[in-house]
Amino acid sequence: MNGLRACLLSGGASRRMGTDKALLPHPAGRTWLEFSLGRLAALPLPITLLSHHRSHHALARPLRDGLGQPITVLEEPPPREGPLLALDRLMAHHPGQGLLLCPVDMPWLEVATLEALVGAAAAPAATGPAAIHLAHDGRRLQPLLGVYPAHPGLHRRLQAFTAAGGRRLQDWLAAEAVVPVLLPAAGLRNANRPDDATGLWP
Repeated sequence: MNGLRACLLSGGASRRMGTDKALLPHPAGRTWLEFSLGRLAALPLPITLLSHHRSHHALARPLRDGLGQPITVLEEPPPREGPLLALDRLMAHHPGQGLLLCPVDMPWLEVATLEALVGAAAAPAATGPAAIHLAHDGRRLQPLLGVYPAHPGLHRRLQAFTAAGGRRLQDWLAAEAVVPVLLPAAGLRNANRPDDATGLWP
């Protein structure tokens, strides 16, 4: 891989939440979007935000990534049909790089968790250049938090899967080399509905 890049996914419709999750106020201050970007900016990595929401772009553009550079903001084009197509677009835009994929709806994520995931993906192992390292909370994989190499072969298989109509990330991953990385479960919680974010703040 030609370096590692952090990529934040923030283009969802937030239907179950009933409002844009990325713009919800975070107890640490500001919004979930800014919180997530701040966590990623604690790493010495460039950051890309993928979203079609102009309000997200406006919040992200004044911010800096972990190397002190402006955050790269990508407009997510239609069709917007889930994280697999989003990953395809990120691989196309950043070929050959490792992509630390992160969702905007993990509002308890800690920097130490991100560092552990990145460290596991960088550790010497006979996993091959197209191996995907995914967060695991002790019960199941959390595939929206992982290191996905934008390897040509992996990207071709992803494109073939989506061209055939595949849209479920888990279905595509079933045929790929996945390395689970056990991480503290508390920081890997997703908040998809209003009740998910009630009374759960540390």
